[in-house]
Amino acid sequence: MSDSTEETVPTPELEAAPAVAVAAPSPVGPEQIDYCRQVYAAIQQELAKVIVGQQQVVEEILIAIFTRSHALLVGVPGLAKTLLISTLADTLQMSFKRVQFTPDLMPSDITGTEVIYSDPATGERSFRFINGPLFANIVLADEINRTPPKTQAALLEAMQERRVTVGGKTHKLPAPFFVLATQNPLEQEGTYPLPEAQLDRFMFLIRVGYPSDEEELEIMKRASAKGEQPQVVIDAEQVIALQEIVKSMPVADHVYHYAKAIVRATRTGEPDALEPAKKWLSVGAGPRASLSIITAAKAHAVIHGQNHVGCENIAAVAHAILRHRIAVNFTAQSEGVTTDAVITELLQLIPANQQLG
Repeated sequence: MSDSTEETVPTPELEAAPAVAVAAPSPVGPEQIDYCRQVYAAIQQELAKVIVGQQQVVEEILIAIFTRSHALLVGVPGLAKTLLISTLADTLQMSFKRVQFTPDLMPSDITGTEVIYSDPATGERSFRFINGPLFANIVLADEINRTPPKTQAALLEAMQERRVTVGGKTHKLPAPFFVLATQNPLEQEGTYPLPEAQLDRFMFLIRVGYPSDEEELEIMKRASAKGEQPQVVIDAEQVIALQEIVKSMPVADHVYHYAKAIVRATRTGEPDALEPAKKWLSVGAGPRASLSIITAAKAHAVIHGQNHVGCENIAAVAHAILRHRIAVNFTAQSEGVTTDAVITELLQLIPANQQLG
């Protein structure tokens, strides 16, 4: 029998949301769908006070949050990835911690550690657990691929189990809990590629690109002016309510079959693999991709005010779901074919809106 005990760490108390917050209606139906759409639009509006452009990035991050998932943002330094996530935490009125991942970061630096505590009254000594930065609603793992695999593995337990184990004791993380990690391109020096198992735990791999010409000009102008401060839209409890709405979205059988066909088409060597996968891929997506693509499509439909999930929602999230779960082979690398290009070809070959076996 294990002598480990389970200690629950309470979620930090949150102040009441201001008047801009809208209470979620209780019955499941059109009112809840409209509520989700309004919340999504309000969050976008508040983020736009600080973040210029990046609408697709914002949408995918919010889908990850509304589905109780994690997201990995990939892009060169200086694209406001950190600013976006910290601003999002403000609009959602949730506790936020940022961890700068470095080559000397140890697992205990993020999970917390036990220290010897001496009672000033009695002089008795005992071990006391000090929470690490993982004990927050939103954790920004900045430059996650600059830390060694041991620390990456410690983060994996938190992402999957939503708990940490230190000194034989298990400590629950607050709810809701999200890891939003940033990663530098692997071509840069001093990076440690994430293990496939940990990559698979991220629902989305979100590519953050350069701003457009007009957006970059706007960024320069805002840097020299006093901007508006984003307001709170919803709080942690309302985020949990949103997650329940998304979870309850109905999905038709033909949509399930469409999603299944997309994922199975990536599996090289399997009977369902399509020609682009056979030609360009060395590794296909696993079953977690099938689960993630349906869950993400539900959230995509909800935030756009749809009362059902369609094949177009599956296609809209397919790239961010699959691009880190498949790997191109040497032939593709030598010809400059990316995972996104392979996914695009597969989507063009797989018919939608019909029953698939």
